[in-house]
Amino acid sequence: MSRILDSIDDPTQLRALTIPQMVQLAQEIRSEIIEKVSVRGGHLAPNLGVVELTMALHAVFHTPDDLLVWDIGHQAYVHKLLTGRRERFHTIRQFGGLSGYLRREESPYDVFGASHASTSISAALGLAAARDLQGKDFKVVAIIGDGALTGGMALEALNNAGSLKKNLIIVLNDNEKSISDNVGALHHYLGEVRRLQTTPSYRRLREMAKESIEKLPVVGDMAREAAGRAETSLKQFVMHSKSGAIFEELGIKFFGPFDGHDLPLMLDVFENVRQIAGPVIVQMVTTKGKGWEVAEKDSTKWHGPGAFDYKTGTIKKNPTDPPTYTEVFANTLVALAEQDPTIVGITAAMAEGTGLKKLHQRFPERYFDVGIAEQHAVTFAAGLAVGGLRPVTAIYSTFLQRAYDQVVHDVCMQNLHVVFAMDRAGIVGEDGPTQHGVFDIAFLRTIPRMQLMAPKDEEELRHMLYTAIYMDGPVALRYPRGKGAGVPLGKDLVKLEVGKAELISPQKLEHAVGSECAILAYGSTVAQAEVAARELAEEGIQVAVVNARWAKPLDEELILRLARGTRRLVTIEDHMVAGGFGSAVLELLEKHGLLHEVDLRLIGLPDKLVEHGAPTILKELYGLSSAHLKEVIREMLGSSRRTLPSV
Repeated sequence: MSRILDSIDDPTQLRALTIPQMVQLAQEIRSEIIEKVSVRGGHLAPNLGVVELTMALHAVFHTPDDLLVWDIGHQAYVHKLLTGRRERFHTIRQFGGLSGYLRREESPYDVFGASHASTSISAALGLAAARDLQGKDFKVVAIIGDGALTGGMALEALNNAGSLKKNLIIVLNDNEKSISDNVGALHHYLGEVRRLQTTPSYRRLREMAKESIEKLPVVGDMAREAAGRAETSLKQFVMHSKSGAIFEELGIKFFGPFDGHDLPLMLDVFENVRQIAGPVIVQMVTTKGKGWEVAEKDSTKWHGPGAFDYKTGTIKKNPTDPPTYTEVFANTLVALAEQDPTIVGITAAMAEGTGLKKLHQRFPERYFDVGIAEQHAVTFAAGLAVGGLRPVTAIYSTFLQRAYDQVVHDVCMQNLHVVFAMDRAGIVGEDGPTQHGVFDIAFLRTIPRMQLMAPKDEEELRHMLYTAIYMDGPVALRYPRGKGAGVPLGKDLVKLEVGKAELISPQKLEHAVGSECAILAYGSTVAQAEVAARELAEEGIQVAVVNARWAKPLDEELILRLARGTRRLVTIEDHMVAGGFGSAVLELLEKHGLLHEVDLRLIGLPDKLVEHGAPTILKELYGLSSAHLKEVIREMLGSSRRTLPSV
């Protein structure tokens, strides 16, 4: 039996389906997502939760003429399947394949690029304003989750939307989740009506639903029928309920909550809502992981799993793999917190992703999840520091970008001791350009008083975290995604000397300065440097290897000794060349008048956005490999450039 999904090349075919056919299509879409994501991983539970919602939006609104603006993009897979990308869906998140997020260059249906949270209402409001200024007539719909609504930017946009009074529809996908469980007063506020559904008050709300639906500008039979089925689904339309009062006070009409898995109801509600003037919010209650029991039971675990067996629901993992950097960070932080009551942890809605869930389990009173609010997280940490505590703010590298002003103004200008633990630094792989943490060295290195370090492996991460917590002033620690190098983990922790690098080979400085070249490697690239040096030694080429440890302050003494002795330096980092660790070394040589005396090569990422794909592919493509490092050094030694003067 052929699938209905195979006949959907764009939303036009979707709009021609009957309700039973749409229900069948929803089942087929879920099966397709589960099967394809199981091969290499991806965002699973978020997409399973929005199947019917996405179908209803494309069925009612005349996309791509009407504009759908998605928030974050964790739920983009259903949208892609319905908008002409079904045949390429098996390539999602693979190098050269479909992006896992929204990308304007990929499809006209991807109206606005998305990946970081809380942006959709701002972007949609801008599109609505542009529409009106140009005298055009189409609908603009922003889809945002209740987790993303905790972000300050979304609240700023709501404030502006209520003032501008533009025709704008905001669909609130309310599943009580971001990645972790949602937190905060707004989350509890929105949940008030959901909780009422389990109380005797529910019967009264059913009657309110019937009355409220009648207030829609055009009432269809399905809406009337829906109001009468409130006992079995979330059909109540509580426009005047307390849950919508805050939005109504802002000048935004509020409708809901509705069952985000009831296709007939959503079709009718969207048909009616599209005719309302001014800004409107429609609350749709969905279940993250809907349709696959395994994901419904633990939607956090199945938010973005790796490869798994979809028949058994088992995530594939090699039990012999070393712990991840995140796990080592989390375990070390908990161990330190057990000895020091002043240590506290802060996350911005990433309890599991950053590893701080372990701190929450051990010391719940010293754990703070502020929601998707990185700006607040940083200034909140600054307040904790002023209050005499030692805050460790664990935020992915790519998300710390969202709080740059707070890092500058509230932490560094006041010289406060806040530790920034930046997970997912460097190339992170299949999630692509919006998730690669490749700008942090540059945007932090320029800030006075900030100190930056990166470990070569998971054991050094332990010592660096210990050092960071007990040093003075602002400090940022970057480390990569995924499993560690597999080195043994010791029991004791050692404070590292601030601004001092580690000479790995040869271990004596007098021998290192006599090498033909020196590699200055920062962070995870030390491993590539060691491999390159060993293999070059087999060719008779002696190369010194330095684990830089610090991008700020640099180990100026060691770097200058090696520069003057070897006269050839190569830097390598998992970061943009512009403004990165290599740039810091170049600035140091210029400061001491050595640029004309030293052959310096910087290896890092070029001035372009790094695509999505397996990290091994991307690192090879952009030269962050031992093979490329060897080529650069051979070229330096074999070049016909003028002989450098002796020092």
